[in-house]
Parts: sequence; structure tokens; C-alpha cells
Amino acid sequence: MKHILASLVLSLFSGIAAAQAYPTRPVTLIVPFAAGGPTDIIARITGEYYSKTLGQQFVVENVAGAGGTTGITRGAQAKPDGYTIMMGHMGTHGAAPALYANLKYDPVKDFQPIGLVAGTPILIVARKDFPAANLKEFVAKLKDPAAKVKQAHAGVGSVSFTTCTLLTSQLGVKNIVAAYRGTGPALNDLIGGQVDYMCDQIVNLVEQVKGGSIKAYAIAIPERSPALPNVPTTKEAGMPEYQVSAWNALFAPKGVPKDVAAKLSETLVKALDDEATRKRLLELGSVIPGKAGRSPQALQKLVESEVARWTPILKSAQQQPAPQ
Repeated sequence: MKHILASLVLSLFSGIAAAQAYPTRPVTLIVPFAAGGPTDIIARITGEYYSKTLGQQFVVENVAGAGGTTGITRGAQAKPDGYTIMMGHMGTHGAAPALYANLKYDPVKDFQPIGLVAGTPILIVARKDFPAANLKEFVAKLKDPAAKVKQAHAGVGSVSFTTCTLLTSQLGVKNIVAAYRGTGPALNDLIGGQVDYMCDQIVNLVEQVKGGSIKAYAIAIPERSPALPNVPTTKEAGMPEYQVSAWNALFAPKGVPKDVAAKLSETLVKALDDEATRKRLLELGSVIPGKAGRSPQALQKLVESEVARWTPILKSAQQQPAPQ
């Protein structure tokens, strides 16, 4: 009996010690897009804080493809030990079920939510020499078949795809579309003039807009962003119905130990209170969630609501015929 009791006590303390020691080796942070995009940037800022605070490297692995679902699938299928986590977003965990009939994960059921990292307002941007001075002129170009306007996005299911789908659906237009394996490559071609416009997260666009390498027509939230105070809101610019903001959040595979999940969540809360981390995110135009919005429970509810929101919008858009 004494041996059994001693064994149980040893097992209990070993489990506690393991949880306290986590992580004991580097952690892989999957970013489901190419390097240089908004999700990648936010992941690297967040990963730096985790590395510094938890004493092990959180190594970003870019796994691009299929609008982010390739990387998220890999993360969902990883061993649930806390050594593989992923940075998902509105596309991978909200829009994907409506766009991929054979999706290999369920955004609601197959993950342990860690927490919401940042909200990312959407900008409508175009190449610097696109012949439209404001949003109304831009919309007129989109509606003109002779203009042959070319849209770029980071893959079906990405934020740039989803938010531009909402825009063109509201306008009743279909443009020529160029799909990329991430926002970084898409933005490079926008800067280079190979494509005409994008709808994407402010995080990846602030410096390019400020530097004049692309032009911004509007931001799709109720108030202007402090990061780009000269860019009007869609309401100010004449399209109040276009309101959309994306988000980035951390997830672990379902079944990760509770103590490990709690440590990851607690560290994220601290990261978003860290002055240096906050400054970097805010300078990019991110919206940092309040205390209540950072919890795993809040993220779970957000995912459920986003799936419910985007499914009818995207399915309806897919069924619309091209304008004559």
C-alpha cells in the first residue's frame, strides 16, 4: 500500500513539475501563410515575447497554401503537447468552412483556443497610379467591365479573399482575380503594378501607404485609425455598408494539457500588457483586445460567431452569376 501511495504522489508531483517546466524545448508556431504578411508579422511579435518570457524559442514556421488551411490542418493534427501551436485568423477559423468542402478540421471543435491577439481593421488599397482619386471613383472603375480591374488576394479563404468577396458582393461586381500563397507576395505585385487592388489587414500596409508605394481609399471600421489618420472611413468615403475587421488568434491542437494551455493563455495576457509589445502592435494599426476579450472562452465564442456570420455571405457570393 505504501508503495502504491508513494507511486501516486511521485506521479502527481512529476506532472506538476512537468507543467511548471514547460516549455523545456523550442516551440513551433505555425503561420499558415508566406513570410511578410500580416499574420506572420503579428506572430513574430507575439513569438518574441513568448521566447523572452518562457525561456525557449518560439520558432515561426510558415506553412502556406489553400488560404491558410494547409498550415492550420498541420497544426490541428500535431501532437497535443504544447510544442506546436498556430496563429489562426478570421479566414482560417471563420470563412474556411464555407469555402472548402473537404476541410480537414472543424474550427469550432478541433482546437484549444489560447486567446485573441489582435483585431486588424481592413483597408481598401490600390497600386499607387490606379486612376481613381477616391473611393467613389474606385468603385466606378470596379463596375466598369472595360477597365478590366485586377484584384489580388492571398488565397481562397484568406482575409484578403474574404473581405474583397464581401466588397464585390455588395457592389455586384466580379473582377479578374490573381491568387497568391500569402499577402506578402500579393502586396509585392501590387506595389509593382502587376495587380490593381486588394482588401487587406492594416498591419501589413501602414508603411507602404505612408511611403506612397500604394494608395489607400478607405478603412472599413467606424472610426479612423491612429496609425493612418488621413485615411477616411468607408462611411466617410461613401460606402457605409462595407464594415469589416479581421483578427488573429493563437490556437493549440485539441487535447493539449490544461496546465500548458493555461500557461500559454496567461503569457498572452501578459504580452498584450507589455509596453514594448503593445507599442509595436499599435504602430501597425492593430486593435488590442481588452482583458475580457483575451480569454480562451471569448475566443471560442468569437470563432463560433464568425463561422455563423461568414457561411451565408460566402455561399451567397459563390452562387451569384457574373454581371452581363
